[in-house]
Amino acid sequence: MGLLKVENLSHRFADKVLYENGSFNLYKNDHMGIVGQNGAGKSTLMEIIIGQVLPDEGSIKWQANVKIGHLDQYADVDRELKINDYLQLAFSELFAIEQRMTALYEESAVSGDDEPLLKAAECQEQLEMHDFYAIESTINKIVVGLGIDAIGIDRQMKTLSGGQRAKVILAKLLLEKPNVLLLDEPTNFLDKEHVEWLASYLNEFQGAFIVISHDYEFLEKIATCICDIEFGTIKKYNGKYSAFLKQKEHLREDYIRQYSAQQKKIKETEEFIRKNIAGINTKMAQGRRKHLEKMDRLTEPNFTQKPTIKFKEVPLASHKVLTVNHLSVGYDQPLLKDLNFSVLGNQKIVITGFNGIGKSTLLKTLVGVNPSLAGGFQFAPQVKVGYYEQDLIWENGLLTPIQVVSDAHPKLTVKEIRRHLAQCGVNDKHVTQAVGTLSGGEQAKVKLCILTLKSVNFLMMDEPTNHLDVDAKEALQEALIAFQGTVLLVSHEEKFYRDWADKVLSIGQDFE
Repeated sequence: MGLLKVENLSHRFADKVLYENGSFNLYKNDHMGIVGQNGAGKSTLMEIIIGQVLPDEGSIKWQANVKIGHLDQYADVDRELKINDYLQLAFSELFAIEQRMTALYEESAVSGDDEPLLKAAECQEQLEMHDFYAIESTINKIVVGLGIDAIGIDRQMKTLSGGQRAKVILAKLLLEKPNVLLLDEPTNFLDKEHVEWLASYLNEFQGAFIVISHDYEFLEKIATCICDIEFGTIKKYNGKYSAFLKQKEHLREDYIRQYSAQQKKIKETEEFIRKNIAGINTKMAQGRRKHLEKMDRLTEPNFTQKPTIKFKEVPLASHKVLTVNHLSVGYDQPLLKDLNFSVLGNQKIVITGFNGIGKSTLLKTLVGVNPSLAGGFQFAPQVKVGYYEQDLIWENGLLTPIQVVSDAHPKLTVKEIRRHLAQCGVNDKHVTQAVGTLSGGEQAKVKLCILTLKSVNFLMMDEPTNHLDVDAKEALQEALIAFQGTVLLVSHEEKFYRDWADKVLSIGQDFE
């Protein structure tokens, strides 16, 4: 057995089968990426693996004494702690040994007894074995690698944004050096430079890890095997992500042929039963009905219809559509000061920069969510802004996607809403579920759907690719390329924008 054995795993969510009899092993030094379309059950699988969710059937067996490290971005932390103090908690056992050693030295000095001195020497040996005296440099390596030094390690945890907090929690997890790392979308809150650093770190990681990610360039760099969730199955492929794609394409084609043949057989059998259940062939019809009931039906392929995103445009004639003069943005204190720039009509600009430096705050200020702290900005009179906020927050998470879209666009019929949601890639089975229970990717698609129904000529989008699967990313990319208006996009994913952006502005450099 490897480090982890998942056997005969079956689990449903509402009326949807996520997995049926799924099995795979995680071996020592396996660097595993988990992939699948939005809503396939990737995060649920991670929750089952760590014991937060009990599966309907099957078993999860970890090797004894395995130290597991799970990235929980929402973990409870002492908000009063400074970042450096929080990171030092990763070495709490070593600090406890140091305290014991100091006490033993003091005891020996008072009593003159050699026994405390010998015990203190054992403590000293333990500390040296675990590089205790290099803790400061070890912490600094992670702090610099993840860009936490730009935040400042003397900042209190309570002052951090959600992305900054997640980054610090990830840093502590890496410092703890577990045997197995479990990371769900770790690149969502990292900037390009820090994604590169994390990829290098994981490549050198001596243990095993499981990473859920929609950043396929990242997976290509770090993964030695891929666990794919599709059609209610879980299948492990050995090799890099690109090798997995080639294998999967052949399997997909074969699966579609099998599914189509089975559907044809089912329809023919159902038609025979309907015609003969009450006639002279009734026994034969009853036999075929029993056979049909026992048939292991293949799950309907959910990749056959890719999203087709298209924004609803209105003309934009102005040469200069946004002018920013000496603008300062932030909360109690400015994050960005004295910004001066302008945006031209039909221009597509991407904003990059360290996480937490103020990119999202800038967009929120420009759309009126946050007040400016100083200076100002002005849009051209005919500008109609469409804003996509990266946070998946709903006024009422119990509403269904149909109800959420209807509230935003009350003139639409339910049939029209269903069609628009389907075009944005929201599965028909999910349009009547509570939106707060959907996967992050599905929720992002609902938000995109609402935006596509608004007449706009200036799109402001904050990390829209977070959570989206490859098909949805491609559809959004095509929609932004086709969009004739202006785009101001915050993104850390260079592959998404590098072929179509007119200008890339780096906060901290171009804005200084």
